[in-house]
Amino acid sequence: MAHVHEHEVDENAGAEQRKAIWRTFWILLILTAVEFLIAFTIEAGSLKTAIFVGMTIVKAFYIVGEFMHLKHEVKSLIWAILIPCIFVVWLLIALMREGGSIFDLR
Repeated sequence: MAHVHEHEVDENAGAEQRKAIWRTFWILLILTAVEFLIAFTIEAGSLKTAIFVGMTIVKAFYIVGEFMHLKHEVKSLIWAILIPCIFVVWLLIALMREGGSIFDLR
């Protein structure tokens, strides 16, 4: 006689992951909506560019933390990724400043 296995279906299986995905969706949607609002209400200039760069960095860190699971890693790995990124941003700002593209304080 064949033995029939009954599998219990856990109704909460994956509920936490779905909750995290929806939370991420809403946060990114709100940030994107704010970016669209800023795009059509603030005049072009350094302030608008700085706001967009800042919001893009926030969204990028959130996406990396959530979808690439970096927020669950050890702190040394996070710093090993974050410090080179900070130096690249510093390099870009320094090059743009030296080239007269931004921060022309003369």
